[in-house]
Amino acid sequence: MQEPALYMITAAFSLIGLTVLSLVALRGWRDWIALKSRELEQQRGDNPPTATSRIEVADLKERIRNLEAIAAGVEL
Repeated sequence: MQEPALYMITAAFSLIGLTVLSLVALRGWRDWIALKSRELEQQRGDNPPTATSRIEVADLKERIRNLEAIAAGVEL
């Protein structure tokens, strides 16, 4: 019988199949990462800071200054 040759052929085809599956999975992973990257870029570009968010940030900065002054013992 030629069992060793059959095992070699089976191993070779299995290795080829595993390689093809790995390459397909890698391609899918790279495409998914590129998609998520584009989504993040689009979200950053679509939402410029609004006046409301700027006012909120300024209010928070003022509160922090007041708390720091209280912690330092300075009367406002």
